[in-house]
Amino acid sequence: MSPTSAQADPGPLPDTALTDFLVEQRLAEPTEAAQWTPLAGGVSSDLWRVDLPGRSLCVKRALARLKVAADWHAPVSRNAYEWAWMRFASRHRPDSVPDLLAHDPEAGIFAMAYLPPERYPMWKGQLLDGEVRVATAAAVGELLGSLHAASAGDAALAAEFATDDNFHRLRIEPYLSATAAAHPDLCDLLQGLADRTATTHLALVHGDVSPKNILVGPSGPVLLDAECAWYGDPAFDLAFCVNHLLLKSLVVPGRRAELLHCARVLAEAYARCVDWEPRSALEERAATLLPALLLARVDGKSPVEYLTDDRHRLLVRTAAAVLLRAPAAAVADIVDAWESTLTAPAGPSSTRLPD
Repeated sequence: MSPTSAQADPGPLPDTALTDFLVEQRLAEPTEAAQWTPLAGGVSSDLWRVDLPGRSLCVKRALARLKVAADWHAPVSRNAYEWAWMRFASRHRPDSVPDLLAHDPEAGIFAMAYLPPERYPMWKGQLLDGEVRVATAAAVGELLGSLHAASAGDAALAAEFATDDNFHRLRIEPYLSATAAAHPDLCDLLQGLADRTATTHLALVHGDVSPKNILVGPSGPVLLDAECAWYGDPAFDLAFCVNHLLLKSLVVPGRRAELLHCARVLAEAYARCVDWEPRSALEERAATLLPALLLARVDGKSPVEYLTDDRHRLLVRTAAAVLLRAPAAAVADIVDAWESTLTAPAGPSSTRLPD
């Protein structure tokens, strides 16, 4: 994502709907030279960096068919809900999202500030490079918990984000139902979690709190990609984020203990914000959902790209099945069980991996 505005070659160009959007929203003059650079990192949208004279911004448009191997479609109206979620977050934690510039809900396009990677590195990149900081995990947990607390019990937000159909298509079906279909022996357990999640409506959920969607900014974490925004079960966000830390503990050499400590710290920081329901109730839902999401990132419609070793996938399947059949009461219990699985004594059929 390095600057390209000085290059003579204009590079790839988007279709006219995106270029017209800039002019119509008065973000660019018709005669201004614009350098469009496609940005990677997501499967559900077109995302572009646009360099204009003296300034840069990002333009995002939702796709009707997601860029994955499975046949996965979703309504482009989610772009408007992402914009609305970011507006909500900016009211409560202004530094937690990029500055919002313009939105065309009918076209499913919006523009926001471009945050340069040298000042806003992606948390996923840091973690996979072995740069594991407990302070970042704590800040993510606190931010997530504070946003849930700010939205809990808000009838207006519940009405605005009654996006059950979007969330079903983007999360319930591809993660939980698809995984249930792939594991008939666990189908009832997984479908039960899907049904419980779908019918729990307590706070405004981001829906994709993954390290790839978190930038580590100078004033704290910045959240991106809220296309799945839904007034539903906040436990989903907590489990979704912790899940990624557990999975990365398989593939980041020498940082397993630190990553698992981060998972615990994130959950603890989050739990301190929970004031809308008993903490034990939320912890139980997150803890029972977490192994389902572990399994979903291997056998659902959106498997993580870095689990390329068959041993990793086998370990996830084995551990997740055990944890699904013996539900835990708290996220920390799942992290402890995961750590025990990774460090169990090696045997003839062990899936233990070296740290």
